[in-house]
Amino acid sequence: MEERPSYDEYFMEMAHVVSKRSTCLRRKVGALLVKDKHILSTGYNGAPKGLKHCSEEGCLRENMEIPSGERHELCRGLHAEQNAIIQAAVFGVSIKDSTLYCTNTPCVVCVKMLINAGVKEIIHSGDYPDSLAKKMLSESTINIRNLNNKNLSGIEKMRKI
Repeated sequence: MEERPSYDEYFMEMAHVVSKRSTCLRRKVGALLVKDKHILSTGYNGAPKGLKHCSEEGCLRENMEIPSGERHELCRGLHAEQNAIIQAAVFGVSIKDSTLYCTNTPCVVCVKMLINAGVKEIIHSGDYPDSLAKKMLSESTINIRNLNNKNLSGIEKMRKI
């Protein structure tokens, strides 16, 4: 009998499914904002509504040889965390005291937004190279946890192989 996933595993697996909608050529990221075991909103990284996707236009950051974790403003896309926050705002859903499940740690821009939005916890399964984001998180009241491979459900373990 297959073991039932924990809520953390369940929501993280959903974040990985959401990331499949990403149109970014460099990194596919998915995010869920959850409160009281209910999904408030989701987001994936990609260009704003109605604009051409990077998969159509090409990657500006790649063409300019910008390293990951630097010069966030030089990108057509919004981050998954930003899109989850925006989706909640569009539909009038408060994300105060929610938990973010994300396939990567957030960048500094997203961290600042998450702090001001009142997110209480970030649970991630991958890393993003942004030392300022990590420093600001350490100064904040947000709890951050890495849901590593050994905690992932059977489906995610199979993807890692």
